[in-house]
Amino acid sequence: MKTKNRAFTLIELMVVILILAILAALVVPNVLGRQGQAKIAKAKSDLSVLSSAIDQFQLDTGRYPTTSEGLDSLRNAPNGLSGWRGPYLKQELVNDPWGSPYQYAVPGQNGRDGYSVESYGADAAPGGDGDNADLFDGSN
Repeated sequence: MKTKNRAFTLIELMVVILILAILAALVVPNVLGRQGQAKIAKAKSDLSVLSSAIDQFQLDTGRYPTTSEGLDSLRNAPNGLSGWRGPYLKQELVNDPWGSPYQYAVPGQNGRDGYSVESYGADAAPGGDGDNADLFDGSN
């Protein structure tokens, strides 16, 4: 008894590939558009975590970390500082979702008058709109 070989014809394969291409054209832009929104949400969450840790540092030590101590003081005790009960972060959060370091500054004297922590967004430069917009948190 002879068996007949069955296979897809070239036209059938082309139809399947065309259908997959159409589906990809519809789905991929939606997924890529959400990636920017997800990074912004992650940065906002990180800024909130950093602000909470900085506030806890201030409660324990009586001052905010100085600009020179920076965010590292949330994981490692600064020299000669009493009252530090950290680490205040379970893991290090030094880079935003775009790979740039979070910016931390203490505008007041001796770390007592507030602080700001921010991400410069996708362009890693101050200012901008959309994905390039700066994201802030702090006690100012």
